[in-house]
Amino acid sequence: MAGPLKGYRVLDMSRILAGPWAGQLLADLGADVIKIERPGKGDDTRHWGPPYLKDTQGKDTQDAAYFFCANRGKKSVCVDITQTEGQKIIRQLIEQTDVLIENYKVGGLAKYGLDYTCLSQINPKLVYCSITGFGQTGPYAQRPGYDFLIQGMGGLMSVTGEPDHMTNGNTGGPVKVGVAVTDIFTGLYAANAIQAALLERHQSGKGQYIDLALLDVQAAVLANQASNYLIGGQIPERLGNAHPNIVPYQAFATKDSHIIIAVGNDAQFRRFCEVLQQPLMATDPLYTTNAQRVKNRRLLSETISHCLKQKESAYWLQAFEQNDVPCGPINSIDQVFDNPQIVARNMLTKGYQARSGEITMVANPINFSRSSTTSTTMPEILGESTNSVLTSYLEYSEADLEKLRKTAII
Repeated sequence: MAGPLKGYRVLDMSRILAGPWAGQLLADLGADVIKIERPGKGDDTRHWGPPYLKDTQGKDTQDAAYFFCANRGKKSVCVDITQTEGQKIIRQLIEQTDVLIENYKVGGLAKYGLDYTCLSQINPKLVYCSITGFGQTGPYAQRPGYDFLIQGMGGLMSVTGEPDHMTNGNTGGPVKVGVAVTDIFTGLYAANAIQAALLERHQSGKGQYIDLALLDVQAAVLANQASNYLIGGQIPERLGNAHPNIVPYQAFATKDSHIIIAVGNDAQFRRFCEVLQQPLMATDPLYTTNAQRVKNRRLLSETISHCLKQKESAYWLQAFEQNDVPCGPINSIDQVFDNPQIVARNMLTKGYQARSGEITMVANPINFSRSSTTSTTMPEILGESTNSVLTSYLEYSEADLEKLRKTAII
């Protein structure tokens, strides 16, 4: 079965994570994605190690593990776009390309004649997606933007981490999320916007420009926390692992580790109290409704904490599951990929690379009834497809390629 985007061609001129994540998703969905990289260097994340990919002899290659999270399914083509011949190659590829993704600074590609204004004259049907930290307009437009900075500026860190004054007397503080979620969210928004533009193109026959900013995306995905402020008039604060609108909905310490309790309604709370052997707590006026439980959060949490510390996590997890109380462990990464549910859902995929042999990676989580994803195609060695793309797509001869190699264009 073919991927639903088979027949579309994407030029991925982005680096690091947000843009490459969008390009990888489009590749997983069947698009022909060509990743343009700097000769001799490539994407920055190829060097963000250790750890590095091992070759068949067990030795480190030049590619960091980080690179492999966002670049499967793409053809790696090395082109120096700072040189006239390199710019010519990009323009030739644009003639037969549906989508271009880039994350250069505002105006960064204009000096090479590779901005939307120039390229849309070559291909009016081109969908051109620019990803920057702060967008193409506004007082911050010229600033560089990185996920960590945006998590702070965009409010995420203000609601992530322990409170300033925790009940145990320690001082909390803001914490970034352990994965670059702003980049990833931006990549997902980009892939959605690109597909929407392609659908619209079927009606208008025209491409268009997409302006995506990490800060905009981070503000958008504040979700209920944003609504708590904009509608409820409350400025959310850090609550550690607790939920601002639901109680009990957080991590608790047990006798040997921690578990998560996620009680979402009053019926679940009554069953939760029965498992704790605290049935009267369910009828206590302080806790009978979620609104009351939120109001009396600290007192209730202290009682729950005392109860859960009497037994091990395994006991509580089994007891809560048997009584339909939402709960779960806090798994380490190795436990995640050993989890029988993850295994059953085929969330690990294996591919092959001549330099390193078989490689295991996380699969695309989308499951179609008819179409397929192509997440088994491993990220390529730097420049692996340069010759094949230039010869098969642009009909360059071996003499042409040799000339380009001698002048370091490719």
